[in-house]
Amino acid sequence: MLPNIKNLRQDYKLASLDSTDVAANPLLQFKKWFQEVLDAQLLEPNAMTLATATTDGKPTTRVVLLKGFDENGFIFYTNYNSRKGIALEANPYVALNFSWLELERQVRIEGKANKISAEASTAYFQSRPKGSQIGAWASPQSTVIPNRVILEEKVQQLTKTYADKEILPRPEHWGGYIVLPTLIEFWQGRTSRLHDRIQYTLQTDESWKIERLAP
Repeated sequence: MLPNIKNLRQDYKLASLDSTDVAANPLLQFKKWFQEVLDAQLLEPNAMTLATATTDGKPTTRVVLLKGFDENGFIFYTNYNSRKGIALEANPYVALNFSWLELERQVRIEGKANKISAEASTAYFQSRPKGSQIGAWASPQSTVIPNRVILEEKVQQLTKTYADKEILPRPEHWGGYIVLPTLIEFWQGRTSRLHDRIQYTLQTDESWKIERLAP
C-alpha cells in the first residue's frame, strides 16, 4: 500500500540565504554553490532538468548533464536531431533546474540556448571515453526503434570499424549548447516552508538586479 503522500514533508534547517550573502554576479554565486556540492560528494552533482517548449507552447523536460559553465553561461551536449535538439531549433528559450536536496538547495535558470562552436564540440566529443563516442554514433536519439538489438549491432559494427582508433570523428548531428541566462534564482530551504529565494535578473546594461522573493 502506498504511503499517505499528502503527509510527506521535510523541515529544512541546514542554512539560510540573504541578499547580503550572495555575489553580485549569479555565475559567481553558482560557482560557490557548485563547489559546495562537489565538496559534499553528492551523486551526479551536475544533473539538471532541461525544459524546452514548442513554438505553440507545449513544454517538455528531461534530465541532462552540465558539462561546463563560465561567466557566459551553462554548457551541455546532445544529438541535434533529438527531440530537444529539434525543439531548440524552433524555440531556443529554455529553463534549467538543479536540485541538491541533500543541501536543501535548488537553482532555477531561464535563458536562451545557442550552439557552441563546432571546434569546441569536437574537442569535447573526442575527450569522451571511446564507448561514449561510439554510442553517440550508434543511437538515433529520440526516434522509435523496434528493439535494442539494432543498437547493439550498430555498436559492434562501429567497434570493429574503429578497432585501432581511440578517437572518432564527431558526428555533424552532435554538439553543444550554451544557455545564456537572463534570470537565475537560488533557493535555500528553511523551516516552516519560509524558504529563502534570491533572484537575479539581467538588466539592459548587462548588470544583475538582485531581489528577494516570497517563498
